[in-house]
Amino acid sequence: MIAITNCKFFKEGRLVNNAAVLIADGLITEIREGEIPEGYRIEDAHGAYVTPGFIDLQIYGSGGNLFSAYPTVETLKQMDEHLISKGTTGFLACLATNSLDVFAAAIVAAKAYRPEAKGFLGLHLEGPYLNPKRLGAHPEKYVHKATLEELKSLLDDADGVVRMMTLAPELQDEEVIRYLLDQGIVLSVGHSDANYEQANKAFADGFTTSTHLFNAMPAIHHRNPNLPAAILNHPTAMASIIADGAHVDFAMVQLSYKMMKERLFLITDAVTACNVGPYQHVLNGDRFVMPDGTISGSNITLRDAVSNCVNHCHIPLHAALDMASVQPARVLGIDDSFGELTTGKTASLLLLSDEFVLQKVFVAGVEHLISIN
Repeated sequence: MIAITNCKFFKEGRLVNNAAVLIADGLITEIREGEIPEGYRIEDAHGAYVTPGFIDLQIYGSGGNLFSAYPTVETLKQMDEHLISKGTTGFLACLATNSLDVFAAAIVAAKAYRPEAKGFLGLHLEGPYLNPKRLGAHPEKYVHKATLEELKSLLDDADGVVRMMTLAPELQDEEVIRYLLDQGIVLSVGHSDANYEQANKAFADGFTTSTHLFNAMPAIHHRNPNLPAAILNHPTAMASIIADGAHVDFAMVQLSYKMMKERLFLITDAVTACNVGPYQHVLNGDRFVMPDGTISGSNITLRDAVSNCVNHCHIPLHAALDMASVQPARVLGIDDSFGELTTGKTASLLLLSDEFVLQKVFVAGVEHLISIN
């Protein structure tokens, strides 16, 4: 049992100082002021923020191999350990458009790794059911319309490890959408050329979110509203955004937050350098690009994204932290256990300094020491 003392945190947007968070059996058992009960080991936060661990619903690699190039248990373990060390305590390993054999291999690896996973929550399949007009770095040769037969072949034995899919809804049949929803898969509009009506129909049909707002979708037009306008204007639809200043200008991140508030959440869209397979990412300054110069993935962590939101987008700290924890947990439907600093929730927690230096990570009772002040 651990007591994190002398910490501060946000409660409903209000800063609480000099509190203690009690942890037992991987859960938050109490948040209190005053004396600590006997039996707890004291972890002095020295005035640092305590916050729920970050959750990344779209990341392709971290700490070594790109998952799509090496879809193995070893790669998932590598990602898990490296991401925890960076403050991301929950993640979906994302696979961009690829061959069905690669998707199948990733599902096999995910099922095998799941029993020993710490932060790994499942897979996000981004494609291959995308609009060829909005591919970005995705190879067109693998892109096609979904069929029920193909999806059943891919997913019927997946045992729930596929948690999220990005599709272009304007190109898919209703039976496909119904099947995916029946599997409990979170559907996200992305790499889509949907107009305003098509986008709103997708949200009405069961899509609950959208993938990397502004990227791989048409630009907003004042006489022809389309997908991004539908996202910004919708009362409940969520959207992820890449707050690296390269994929989306910081001014647009700020504007999106002003319009969407708690409907906007952070992803990294991060990749690793790779020289095999269809995604040969090359680091170019602060971003990754394909060999032809097309922007591909980011080179940030969620901690970087939170810092960028505060320092460059003028988003309040409590809201930026929620964009990396509460909101993604809600998108994935795991907010009953993750994403909030509340009694009974899973004790995946971070200690952050005022300058966003990551000091310590707690993953359901497993500690990962980053640094000591």
